[in-house]
Amino acid sequence: MGSKVLSLRIDGELLDRIRQHAGKRGMSVQEYVVRTLVREDFDERFHASVDETAAFYDEPGAPSTPSTAGPR
Repeated sequence: MGSKVLSLRIDGELLDRIRQHAGKRGMSVQEYVVRTLVREDFDERFHASVDETAAFYDEPGAPSTPSTAGPR
């Protein structure tokens, strides 16, 4: 899997907050944003798997329709 370039236009105040969060963790802005996106993607896929497993075993409180977490 090779690297690709993603260019974003974001508000200056948001960029400042991202820089502060990244700095507290000793990370670059790029590292912080990428790790945040990866973590968010993992969380969505994990929750979708839990929902699908619960529906498969017909556990109470399980969603009646497949998860809407999006494509995998």
